[in-house]
Amino acid sequence: MIATRDAYGEALAELGGENDKIVVLDADLSGSTKTGVFAKKFPNRFFNMGIAEANMVGTAAGLAAVGKVPFLSTFAIFAAGRGWEQIRQSVAYPKANVKIVATHGGVTVGEDGGSHQSVEDVAIMRAIPNMTVIVPADGEETKGAIRAVAAYKGPVYVRLGRNKVPSVFPAGHKFEIGKGVVVVPGTDLTFITTGLMTAAAVTAAEKLKAEGISARVLHIGTIKPLDKELVLQAAQETGAIVTAEEHSVVGGLGGAVAEYLGEACPTLMKRVGVYDRFGTSGKSDELLKYFGLNAETLIEEAREIVSRKK
Repeated sequence: MIATRDAYGEALAELGGENDKIVVLDADLSGSTKTGVFAKKFPNRFFNMGIAEANMVGTAAGLAAVGKVPFLSTFAIFAAGRGWEQIRQSVAYPKANVKIVATHGGVTVGEDGGSHQSVEDVAIMRAIPNMTVIVPADGEETKGAIRAVAAYKGPVYVRLGRNKVPSVFPAGHKFEIGKGVVVVPGTDLTFITTGLMTAAAVTAAEKLKAEGISARVLHIGTIKPLDKELVLQAAQETGAIVTAEEHSVVGGLGGAVAEYLGEACPTLMKRVGVYDRFGTSGKSDELLKYFGLNAETLIEEAREIVSRKK
């Protein structure tokens, strides 16, 4: 198990040795976001911008304009919140080659509470034109995603977590922007998941198999652009969809899937996530249970949607 933020720090430092155009900016949180790993290796290409997120975004846009490949990091609540206007105006509008990698997304921030638990950042970033939005499932996918993001020309928002998460993908897994992955085949329903909920869905699928329910697990690492081909295939072949994310059900993965299938292929569907409310303080594992972001909830929803399908 490894935290996606730790995998980010490792990948960024490796890339720094391969591409001297990569520069890194942080808002005084490099120890937590793990950009400090890059800073130690390449101090002349690391900029601590202080607690001034808007300024950090504007500076990154300027660096991109002169040919650098800037990665900027802070917590998700600050990246999508305090930096939003500059991200829209200075990064997305001119299609600046800026990589926003936000850590500590979702309720697993834990004891910091609702003020610091960003459950709406994916929706905010997804609504901005020209923005690509990525939420990796584990450390291995994070490493691949950071490499793909560095090679991609244009604005990207990558959402990472605080805690260690189970491995879903094998070493050397290749990440492709805009492409989902069928992790577990199935015919009765499909779990369409992202982030740490993909591991929970794999566990749920294994337990449902013992009950005679065949659950497919489709991991969506790129929320925008959505892999419409695999989503449509899942809807047509299984006839029932349960989305799951550590994010609000408003505007995130569940919203993206519902919007697309509502027009392309109306399908029985249930969204699992945070239901239009703020987070609260507590231990991360307790909060996942409190909000129903676990395998047990997915099993219950799978049983319910399969019975409705019949």
